[in-house]
Amino acid sequence: MMSKKVPVSFIIVLGAMLFALFFGAGNLIFPPMLGQMAGDNVWSANAGFLTTGVGLPLLAVAAFVFSGESDLRSLSSRANPLFGLVFTIALYLAIGPFFAMPRTGTVSFEIGVKPLLPEGAHTLGLAVFTLVFFAVSCLLSLNPSKVIDIVGRVLTPLMLIFIAVLIAAAAFYPIADFGTAAESYASNAFFKGFQEGYLTLDALAATIFGIIVVNALKDKGVEKRGHLISACIKAAVIAAVLLAIIYTALAYVGASSVGGLGMMDNGAAVLAAVSSHYFGAYGSVLLALIVTMACITTSVGLITSCAAFFHGLLPKYSYKKIAVVLSAFSALVANIGLSGLIKVSVPVLMVLYPMVIALVILTFLHPLFKGRKEVYQGAMLLTFLVSLFDGIKSAGIELTAVEQVFSGILPLYSVGLGWLLPALVGGVGGWLVAKITGKPEGLTVRETSSESAAKSSRVNTDEGTSAGD
Repeated sequence: MMSKKVPVSFIIVLGAMLFALFFGAGNLIFPPMLGQMAGDNVWSANAGFLTTGVGLPLLAVAAFVFSGESDLRSLSSRANPLFGLVFTIALYLAIGPFFAMPRTGTVSFEIGVKPLLPEGAHTLGLAVFTLVFFAVSCLLSLNPSKVIDIVGRVLTPLMLIFIAVLIAAAAFYPIADFGTAAESYASNAFFKGFQEGYLTLDALAATIFGIIVVNALKDKGVEKRGHLISACIKAAVIAAVLLAIIYTALAYVGASSVGGLGMMDNGAAVLAAVSSHYFGAYGSVLLALIVTMACITTSVGLITSCAAFFHGLLPKYSYKKIAVVLSAFSALVANIGLSGLIKVSVPVLMVLYPMVIALVILTFLHPLFKGRKEVYQGAMLLTFLVSLFDGIKSAGIELTAVEQVFSGILPLYSVGLGWLLPALVGGVGGWLVAKITGKPEGLTVRETSSESAAKSSRVNTDEGTSAGD
């Protein structure tokens, strides 16, 4: 079968699609807060944020395309089928009812409704708003239609235009000079920003987006793995540039706002206050409407994808029942508030993100160690053990003995990257175990069906790779 080369115009469209997938209304809130906290260290902190908030998600998409796997579960099952199942469930829960879905409701409330309510009415207001918000999201997810796509296509450009105007106003008429960095950003601002990038949750969702990219390319007649990877990387670069520009500009907006507006509780409050400062009540209302509607479309997308995944795991429960349960649970979780939700999510993300990074690196190195599952197992196990204690520490639980040991033997442990050396040791150890015990090689990189069929007609099937993981 001939494999078409990808037209430049389609790569641009694909890059714009990737950008739209990653850039949700919720992502608006983290760069401004980082800017406020980092102060005069904003550029260093922003560089760290871009590494994990932009670079890692797009690298994860490329890794998924490179792997040739069909979904996240099959990719993570290279280590072990049970691990693949548990890991995939954990990631879907994180991007679904535990964090990302509730966040769509709380961001909408913080920007659109909270500024209009008296201080004593915030708790009740959040409860009523999230009930209505997720009821609407649930109804739309139960009856998918082109309306959501149309609204999304209109709202994303509107939101970007408004944010661009806001950024321009801040650039030409800054509220104040950059302030002094908060204690957490006073030293190692890059690594603090690196960890803040986890909060976008985009790297966790990247493999789901990878499926969309692969399907879009295959619908265009692209079958060769080389063409798939090349097109994906080019599209990823387009999306990365757009995301980096917007995140950097929003970090600047936050950094220049503290002197005039004071320190806020979260990024949504920063955006609302800055919008009100420049455009008054009308600007705040417009921002609120755009963000709320954009959050609803994001919420519908998350409900739909998560309900479909869990229905596949639990087919005896209908898609509609699962969607209702996910929506109700998200509404409940959302009532801890945006700041509380972010605080609760950090320990979990401190555990999950290093494992995602390790899996991405292993995916690219897969041909080098011939896909031996022991390499995956060793690297992922030791990464998990260290990141688990990082998560426990970020939850405010001190384990002094473990802290002293890890601080003494693990490079970069103090900045949240102590898992790097154990991941390397675990991977090398797994490779040695496989070599010593004579375990067979796994797949190098899974070929597309057309390439595999063509190859099998030319060469003997036992030339170098096995038939499965």
